[in-house]
Amino acid sequence: MKWRGRRQSENVVDRRGVSGRTVAGGGIGVMLIALLIGFLGGDPRQFMQQAQQQKAAPQAGAGGPLSEKDKELGEFVSTVLADTEVVWTDLFQRSNLVYEKPRLELFTDTTTSACGSATAASGPFYCPADKKVYLDLSFFDQLANQLGAPGDFAQAYVVAHEVGHHVQNLLGKTSELDKLRRSVPQVEYNRYSVMLELQADFYAGVMFHHAQKRFNILEPGDIEEGLRAASSIGDDKLQKRSRGQANQESFTHGTSEQRVRWFMKGLQTGDPGQGDTFNAAQL
Repeated sequence: MKWRGRRQSENVVDRRGVSGRTVAGGGIGVMLIALLIGFLGGDPRQFMQQAQQQKAAPQAGAGGPLSEKDKELGEFVSTVLADTEVVWTDLFQRSNLVYEKPRLELFTDTTTSACGSATAASGPFYCPADKKVYLDLSFFDQLANQLGAPGDFAQAYVVAHEVGHHVQNLLGKTSELDKLRRSVPQVEYNRYSVMLELQADFYAGVMFHHAQKRFNILEPGDIEEGLRAASSIGDDKLQKRSRGQANQESFTHGTSEQRVRWFMKGLQTGDPGQGDTFNAAQL
């Protein structure tokens, strides 16, 4: 992906190294369990908080200088965020709307958001209450090494997906689903959650469609990286990996096939109007 030497966003808050504690004795096992809990629709923050209460120790090297790799990753994420700002500002203007740019916070191990505390194991997430995307960049290592989706475009897809949730928030879809959460059974709400996630995948594709036209960002293999990332975090694949089988009623993000298909639809059409997953004949 072509990103070096281009504009970076001014809306990135870099708090890496500020966090002060991490779980001792749990390591990758604790993080993987919490990551899977989050992907399967549970609350990994509660799990991590319980683990921290059992045994915690100061983080080694907290507050130290960032490595060159860390600096480069921060610049990369800032560039991707800048692309989303340009694309969505333009698309909102075409509909006579004003796009409010989100902020993106980079953190190490733990942070606090308006939606509650978060850890690296929570995975990337968007908090509608403060309109911020939260990301511990160690997730990119998990994406590559544990979920089988390496590459910079796979990482860019993650950022674009979370910004897709911000777009939904600005358009009122997030608040609609919050109301539904309180009025329908969990199994039924899970279906709406899948629709929300697939639409965020679609919006990620839309963003890259227009970013490619404007900045010529794609290199050979990039699209395959994005599709691999979308596929690797499908509910069916994650559940089979963690449980040995998949339970469709508990899906909250969509199958691998659905996530790939909606991402590609956005990438191919570039038309936000074609991403109404809530009224689609086929998810």
